[in-house]
Order: sequence, then C-alpha cells, then structure tokens
Amino acid sequence: MSGFTGFIDQKTDNPQTVVCDMLDKIKHRGPDGQDYYSNTGSNADSGTSIAMGVCHLQVTNEVPTMFNEDNSLVMAFSGRIFNYQELKDDLEKRGHKFQTGNDSEVVIHGYEEHQEQFFSQLRGMFSFVLYDIRKEELVGVRDPFGIKPFYYYHRPDTFLFSSEIKSFLAHPNFQKELNQSALKPYLSFQYSVLDETFFKDAYRLNPGEYLRYKEGMFEKHSYSELIPSRIRKDYHALKKELAGILGESVKLHQQISDVDIGGYLSGGVDSSYVVATAKPQQTFSIGFEAQGFDETELAKDLSETLGLQNFTQHLSGDDFFKTLPDAQYFIDEPHANLSIVLLLKLSKMTSKQVKIALTGEGADEMFGGYNEYRDEGMSALYAKLPLALRSFIGKRVESLPRFKGKNSLMRYSARVEDTYFGIANIMSADEANQILADSFKSDLTPADIVRPYYDKVKGFDDVAKKMFIDLNFWLPKDMLLKADKMSMANSVELRAPLLDKEVYNLASTISVSELIKDGETKHIFRDITRAVLPVDWAKRRKLGMPTPFAKWIREERYYGQVKEIFNQDFAGQMFNLPAINALLDDHYSGKRNNGRKIYVVYAFLIWYKVYFLK
Repeated sequence: MSGFTGFIDQKTDNPQTVVCDMLDKIKHRGPDGQDYYSNTGSNADSGTSIAMGVCHLQVTNEVPTMFNEDNSLVMAFSGRIFNYQELKDDLEKRGHKFQTGNDSEVVIHGYEEHQEQFFSQLRGMFSFVLYDIRKEELVGVRDPFGIKPFYYYHRPDTFLFSSEIKSFLAHPNFQKELNQSALKPYLSFQYSVLDETFFKDAYRLNPGEYLRYKEGMFEKHSYSELIPSRIRKDYHALKKELAGILGESVKLHQQISDVDIGGYLSGGVDSSYVVATAKPQQTFSIGFEAQGFDETELAKDLSETLGLQNFTQHLSGDDFFKTLPDAQYFIDEPHANLSIVLLLKLSKMTSKQVKIALTGEGADEMFGGYNEYRDEGMSALYAKLPLALRSFIGKRVESLPRFKGKNSLMRYSARVEDTYFGIANIMSADEANQILADSFKSDLTPADIVRPYYDKVKGFDDVAKKMFIDLNFWLPKDMLLKADKMSMANSVELRAPLLDKEVYNLASTISVSELIKDGETKHIFRDITRAVLPVDWAKRRKLGMPTPFAKWIREERYYGQVKEIFNQDFAGQMFNLPAINALLDDHYSGKRNNGRKIYVVYAFLIWYKVYFLK
C-alpha cells in the first residue's frame, strides 16, 4: 500500500463516495488498485462516521489486507516493513493467523498483541492508521525517521488523515485557509517547519510519534526519539561492525519485491555505495545542461565500471520553470529546495523502467557529511577564540556590505544554539520581516523553533548538536519529504537502505572525531565504501543536485518571469513588493547574489497560485 486517506466526522452522507473522492487526489501514490472501509458508529445518537481508503502500488504478488481475522481492526498503510518475517514468525507462535504474505499485515497483528509498544519493533519506512471498530478508536503512526509522511486535520466534529494534504481538499468539511504564521519561518528554513502546515488546522505527525483519536478527543505521544550517545572511538571494531550492518540493510531493502529494482545515482559517495553494493541492473541520473551543474557523467562512468545500464536526462532552464508548478503541487506545501524539479523529472524517467529505486538519503545526517560540520584552516582557528571576542566582531561586521569571510565571522559570533538551524539558512528573522507585509511579520526566530531540540543534546559538542538538528529538521522536512512526494508523484517507491534503524543505532554511538577526521567528512563511511568503490568516488565531496537558478535569473527572459509574479496583486498581500523587487533587481544587475532569497519567495508564490488561485 502506498497511500491512504480518510476521516472521522459527524455523519456524512455517502462516506464511501467522499473517501473515494479524497483518494482520487492521491491516486498517483498507488495506481494499481484501491480498497475502502466505511462505517457509521454504533452509537446512533452520535452519528459519527469513519471512512478510510488505500491505493496500492503493486510490487509483489501478494494482495494486502486491511483487516485482522475477525474484522475488528482495520488498517490503512503506506510503506514497507523490512523485518516483517521475524515479526510474523513470533506472532504466529503467539497464535495469530495471517491471511496474506504481505509485510504490512504484521502491523495489524502486532498491534493486537502489543498495542503501542509494538511500534518500536518495526524496521522500515511507514505511516499508517489503525481503527478499532469495537472501541471506535483510531491510532495513527509515523516511522522514526519520517520517511513516509502523515498529515491530519483537526476541527470540532471533523478529523481527517492522509499521506498527502491535497486529499483533504475533497472533503466537504475541509476549510482551505492559509496559515499565516508558517510563512516567516519558511523564508529562513526553505521548507514548512512548524507542526501546523501552511493550511490552517492541518498538521503533520512528527517522526516517531503516534496519535490517538476517540469521540472527538485527540492525544499525541512519542514512541521513538533518535538521541545519540557519541561515545565509541574503537575505530577498527566500529568499521567492521558498521560495514556488516550497512551491507545487511542494503540486502534487506532489496527484498519485498517481485519486480525489478533500480537505483538513483549521482556523482556522490552515498548513492554510489548503495548502487555498488546492491548492483541493480538499471541506474538513473539527471542534471542540468549548464556547465558546472551536471554530475551525470560521473554516474555514467560508475555504471559502466559496474556493468550496469544507466539512464540519463538533462534539463534546461525552460524545463525547470515549466515544471516548477507541478512540483509545488505534488509536494503539498511551498518548498524552496531547488532539486525538487530534478527529482520530479528523475522519477518520471525512472517510472518508465522500474517501480522501485534505491537511494542514498540519510548518510550525511548520520555520518557527518555536510561541509557545515567541518571547520578548516582559519575558520577552525577563529572558532577557538573566546566567544565574547567573536560576538564583538560579529556585531561589528553585521551591517557591513558582503565580503569574503563575512558569513564565517557571523556564524561563529554566537553559540551554535543561536546561529545554526539547518543546512539551508536562507535568511535571518530580521531579513524575513523586512520583506514581509506587516500582517505576516512576527517575533518568532529560527532559534526559537530549534531550541527544544538543542535542549535534548546539552553537553554534546557543536558538531553533534548540528547533526541532531539536521536529523530532526532538514532530513524529514526537506530531504525525505521531497524524495517521497516527487517519487510518488510518478508512482515510484524509493527505498533508503542507509536510513535504517539498525544502522542508526550503531552510527549514533560513533564519536564525532571518527566521523570527521583530517578535514574529511563522513570519514568512517568513506573508509567503508573503499571496499566496493573506486578510490576517487570515496573521496568526492557532496554537491547535492546543483541548480543554476541564480545564473538563469540574470538572463532577461527568466528575470522577466520572476519579475512578473513579484508584482502581481496577490504577492502584495503577503510581501513588501519594493523589498522583494530590490532583491531581484540587485541580483539581476550583479550587485549582489540574492539567488536563494529570491527563489524562496518565488517558490512560495508559485505554490500559492497553484493551491489558492486556481
């Protein structure tokens, strides 16, 4: 099962028709079949209705079930349970009878046996709802990493749930309203960061959480937290153990399939390791035509070395601007990671060959892969100066024009808790307020949002703290979100074997000194990859999926497209038009590089047109 949706509300006429309409909005997640359940509660006076639907992406010959043996529990499930066989064996010993060989069925029986204590036993990627028909109680669950999305909408007498927000649009009680408080933090993080989404009263269930809903009463709990220890330094023993667990996870993620599995492949070490270990027959790569923004030749070279077939596509600026509205639609909320267009196009190309693709997400957050974790040269020396002196210097240079090294001076001018809130870091709270319309301004800062997470890792060094922030913000709310939504838009199931519970359990114990060593990020992981990759691949620094947006908008035609939307009436309801036009014009003239700041505004306006003006 690859997508679900449903609702509990005061009696709805034709609940199955409504849930079918809701499911139709997300049918791209599972075009191979659909199942439904609907019922009016046993309490006739309450008039409560429950309905849920699932859409299937069929990758095995097994047909999934929504029910337990006596039809007292019904489930709508999205994802995969990779340790289902060992869980199933245990449950059968306890007397449970399975109707299918599908991996998701262990969830129904596991919950029957262990209730919410079962959730932490699951190894995989998942979000699901379970409805106890006798108790008239709903439980919703999301995996510890947030690989699979889960949204809910809560208002008096109405509770909606789904893999994607867009399905809520088909429910008659859903009131589509912009959550104004979400815009300012988005301008800093480049993604929707609050628990309440950009749609008023619509929320995301966070990774490792479950919810319970009964008779209008709602509660939410955590069943898993990814708190590291960072205590182990026995390098050679760690390397051997980690190599074994990584290899096992790759093999595990190739199971539960009766169809061919491909692999996404860039020029980076993460996806290259997965492909070299799994050896799928087909790999898929994408890049831009602009020089310096294309890693496809590297991917092609590795595929040839490994004897694999590589499919490659190149995009132009026209392709990017034409595809962006579709990408903003499928991702549900405004998202300013430039790579979402690449991923949408990549999954479309992939879908013509396979239904499942392996990918390399998670290694950077677990093994210390981002350049922001590494201090070198003068930066390392400067970071050792007393905080009071660095703070003084930072305040003095803050108002100065941009110069080489200014960002480093600002970054080290305060505690990491006050300056680091993730990889993107598009603009400060003050900069966001300067470009927003008055009604959208607030005192909320990025530091306010991440502070509760920093509180969980007090006493850790700065690098470990940064990694923890990215594991809880950047990874689930940016990287995994775009991976899921862009692939599922084209009915492709992505699997991330590096982002595995057992891999994390070991990786979280490794000291930072073994993760980042002699200026090399992901040191221990790179060392492991040398056993399966050419030497040059193991050394490569992370590029991501670079996109030449900043270069394009210095061309008149693309500058004109952005300029047009920056001056439409609806943009003025949310932004200070002279301020955002100044950002654009200064960039166009070469006065400043405002590319990312321009894009975070532009992406939001495109999203708003898609969801509110059409």
